[in-house]
Amino acid sequence: MTDDARHLLVPGFSQTPQAWSAVIAGLPGEVEALDIPGSGNFAEAARQLARGRTGIWAGYSMGGRLALRVALDRPEQVRALMLISTSPGIADDAERARRRRADDDLANWAEQHGREAFLDRWTSQPLFSGLDPAATRRHRLESIAEIAGQLRRLGQGVQQPMWDRLGELTMPVVLIAGERDHRYSAIARRMAATIGNRAQLCIVPNAGHALLEEQPGAIAELLRM
Repeated sequence: MTDDARHLLVPGFSQTPQAWSAVIAGLPGEVEALDIPGSGNFAEAARQLARGRTGIWAGYSMGGRLALRVALDRPEQVRALMLISTSPGIADDAERARRRRADDDLANWAEQHGREAFLDRWTSQPLFSGLDPAATRRHRLESIAEIAGQLRRLGQGVQQPMWDRLGELTMPVVLIAGERDHRYSAIARRMAATIGNRAQLCIVPNAGHALLEEQPGAIAELLRM
C-alpha cells in the first residue's frame, strides 16, 4: 500500500460514508468513501460498488463482506484489500437460516418502531460497549426503509458464504480486529490461516468491534502501509 494509492472505503451496516470521516482525516491522496447500493442482492450490491473503481479497498463489518466479494469477483480492480471486523459469512446452513429469520424479524420490528427506537436497540449491543452511545449513532442512514432493506438484502443470513473462496485471493490482504472483540479476532485469525502468506493479521490493542470510532488513527496508519 502506498500513500498515493486510491483508497475506496465501504461503510458497515446502516452507516453512511461519513462513518469513515475520522479515518479519512489521516489519509493522504485520493480517497472515496462509498454509499452502500440501495437495491439488489449481496452479489449485485458488490457489482454496483465495483463499477468503474480500482484501488485499495477497505471495508468495515458488512462493508468488509462486500469489499471481499469485489476482490473475489473482480480481482483486477483490487490492488490490496483491508477487512475490518469482517466475516466471510456463515458457513453452516442451519445457522445461516436462523440468522436470516432473525434479520427479517429485526427488519419488521424496525419498520414498526421507527429509526430512533431501532438505533437505541442496535447500539446497545455488547459490540458497542465502552463507546459513547452518541458516537455509535452518528453517521447512520436516515431512512428506516433503507436500514430494513440492508438487513433483508445484505445480511449474513442471505449472503452466500465466502470461506471456500478465500484461497482465490491474489492481492495483499490485511485482516483487522479489535483485541476485545473475541469473536471477530478469532474469525480474522482463521481467515489469515486460510489465505496464507498473502494475509497480514492485525489485532488492535484496547479496542472492540467498532474500530472506525474507537481507533480511526490506527486504521488510517494501516491503510498508509
